[in-house]
Amino acid sequence: MSDAIAALSARLASLLPDADARLGVAVSGGSDSTALLLAAVDWRAAAPGRAVEAATVDHRLRPESGAEAEAVAALAARLGVLHETLPWEDAPGRGNLAAAAREARRARLADWAGRRGLAAVALGHTLDDRAETLLLRLARGSGLDGLSALREVSRHSGLVWLRPALGLRREALREALRARGVPWIEDPSNDDETRDRIGVRRALPALGLDPEGLAATAERLAADADHLAAEARALAPRVLALGPAGEILIDRAALAAAPAPLARRLLARLLRRLSGAAHPPRAAALAPLLALAAGRTPAPPRTLAGCVLDASDPALARLHREEAALPPPVAAAPGGVWDGRWRLPDPLPAAFRGADLGPLGPLPDPPARFRAAPPAARRVAPALFRNGALLAAPHAGIGPPDALEDRLARRLGIAPS
Repeated sequence: MSDAIAALSARLASLLPDADARLGVAVSGGSDSTALLLAAVDWRAAAPGRAVEAATVDHRLRPESGAEAEAVAALAARLGVLHETLPWEDAPGRGNLAAAAREARRARLADWAGRRGLAAVALGHTLDDRAETLLLRLARGSGLDGLSALREVSRHSGLVWLRPALGLRREALREALRARGVPWIEDPSNDDETRDRIGVRRALPALGLDPEGLAATAERLAADADHLAAEARALAPRVLALGPAGEILIDRAALAAAPAPLARRLLARLLRRLSGAAHPPRAAALAPLLALAAGRTPAPPRTLAGCVLDASDPALARLHREEAALPPPVAAAPGGVWDGRWRLPDPLPAAFRGADLGPLGPLPDPPARFRAAPPAARRVAPALFRNGALLAAPHAGIGPPDALEDRLARRLGIAPS
């Protein structure tokens, strides 16, 4: 059958051609993700070694969400697809609930994919979503990254995310579902005109805006963003270095001399990588931090996105994690990672077995080179403990110097000062 679902399956095959790939599909039960699930089943049928699993994140924000997850599970069972419902049990009582739900959904899907050994997770965003997102981000004053946020292939949380339906209209997928006699769940929020996205969706035809044209604009902006990102990566080794406690040293004069779009992008990327956040800080919050980092005036530390910028030195600004924002220690395991940055060796030396990897905290009488780092940076340096006893703190000269790999330094291409 030649329809949008067949086209979606073909696009999946292009993005994930391996004959033995294991694909995860995020399925809410709406038309877009239901069509994606059917396309994934067709993709699986093309190669006997392929596997498909599905997951539904139940945010428990509506009374009917549990029944909807059960309906998705029943459809998956009919299609021969293993399904898991991932509940969100710790919704915040206040704040930006929509943003919290997005982060929770991403985190739960990433955890599920890791547990199941999936090569990638496919999401059901369509061409309509891309056009709507462009307008929403434009209204919020987003830059290139925000305007081109929906990518066909992206990487985050140690996982590959696929959006194979970005070239297809939502209605085309619905027509294909009707032709196959497969129902979907209508989210009542799609009729809520108080939601920004629904307002944009309904305004498009009234304003004579073409979703295909908007999506094509987003694609061109994505190409521009990729070019700037490459330039910022090339700039990093000229501006950044590693400090004695693993903090990032920023050459303030070199940052000030860089073209403003590259300096802004470099700092935003650095904050995102250092904090592990899904998105960089908003431009309005980033601007004063960039001005401080690129200036030559000594200033007290300032925090943003779980990080601290110490600009007390007129030549070098130091960026490190905020102690209060650190995740808890993790049990040492081969290849284990703490704070998204510090990776343990594999195989793990026998001396580290049964240990925990986390922040060093205060260290009495640190060596001279380590003392060159601010005390706040020294406290968040990585260390290995067993039953509270310090085993290794490579930056402080305790234990083997190669006990930890710095994934951030490797990604940014920067070396110790």
